[in-house]
Amino acid sequence: MTPANPADQALDEALALVSRTPDGGGGAGGVHRACPWPRARDTAARAGDGVRARTRQVPLADALGEVLATPLDALTDLPSFDTSAMDGWAVAGPGPWSVRAGGGVLAGSERPDPLADGEAVRIATGARIPADTTAVIRSEHCRESGAQLFADRPVLTGQDIRPRGQECRSGDLLLPAGSLVTPAVLGLAAAAGYDGLTTRPRPRVEILVLGDELLTEGRPRDGLIRDALSPMLGPWLTRLGAEVIGTRRLGDDPAGAEALLKAVTTTSSADVVVTTGGTASGPVDHVHPVLRRADAELLIDGVAVRPGHPMLLARIGNRADGRHLVGLPGNPLAAVSGLLTLAEPLLRALAGRRPRPRYTATVQGDVPGHPHDTRLVPVLLSGEHAQPLRFNGPAMLRGVAAADALAVVPPHGARSGQELEILDLPWASGGCFT
Repeated sequence: MTPANPADQALDEALALVSRTPDGGGGAGGVHRACPWPRARDTAARAGDGVRARTRQVPLADALGEVLATPLDALTDLPSFDTSAMDGWAVAGPGPWSVRAGGGVLAGSERPDPLADGEAVRIATGARIPADTTAVIRSEHCRESGAQLFADRPVLTGQDIRPRGQECRSGDLLLPAGSLVTPAVLGLAAAAGYDGLTTRPRPRVEILVLGDELLTEGRPRDGLIRDALSPMLGPWLTRLGAEVIGTRRLGDDPAGAEALLKAVTTTSSADVVVTTGGTASGPVDHVHPVLRRADAELLIDGVAVRPGHPMLLARIGNRADGRHLVGLPGNPLAAVSGLLTLAEPLLRALAGRRPRPRYTATVQGDVPGHPHDTRLVPVLLSGEHAQPLRFNGPAMLRGVAAADALAVVPPHGARSGQELEILDLPWASGGCFT
């Protein structure tokens, strides 16, 4: 399905002609061929994979959201001794049992005395099992009568006892390198005896917002618009697993171009510089000239996707130790498209994280398409269905603000009931623990 508006269709057709010129990655006169959307994502991931990994040793409290650089091996048996799985009674031999005088066995107490045959002692969850115990009987499954204990149901040998090493033995592989450190991983590491972990730190990102037309407060006025990207990009990139070290605004004047060049070549300590705007070929679009002056390698110069066609990815320096620049278009939804197309695969690879699993959903309703390029359309997810949302123009955020994901619409559109690939938005899919 093509756009219903004839003017929009004519514009898309004209832009499509530009994107179908011969390959060259930014050839003479700025003419280039847009990279197909799937290839662009793969290229971004490979670019991150090629960078030499940094590692660090951090306390458990600082490892959340990072990736294990080394395997997590068990430092001890878990549990490290036989423990009671329930509050109840430890018993030896067949019942009824004589109740041991004195207090019971509590978690954290010293090794208890062995049980004699026919003896029972009260025991708490997590407490050490006395030697020669046959089973643990839950409190609700037995009754005391005088100095004796009677079971209300059959007692099986070993019931409700967690034997030493039930979960793992010392030296067992608990998690491989490359695993994301979630709260559950922190708990497992602590249980296994770790005080710190060796991780790959989050990629450092600096955001440079380009443009003279942007207001930082108040309502749009006098041909000026509010900067919608600065409030959005930092939290978004953080949820993608980045450490955002700063956000700066640069003008479209020569001073802004020089500041951009310095950030790309010398002043920024970021692993990835993310720019907004300035990626086209207009008189104040400085990104391409700055990258040429920086002798950067242009990996992607335009992607066959709508919105976001003029996004780009460049490498500064050598493959193993180089830094990257992701150039996002200035329109807000087009910038979101660039985040999901280039920034997310690059950052996941730099962090050592696996690619996000791919899945599809059935679209409810027809979705118009571009004649040649992929479209990314905000959708609401309901069960196994994806409902396209309105307000999905390049400059609009209203649709994506209400969305759970973006649907990947192939050229010429999709019919209702068609399966489409779904790109979860980071807040809907859990993102990164930060």
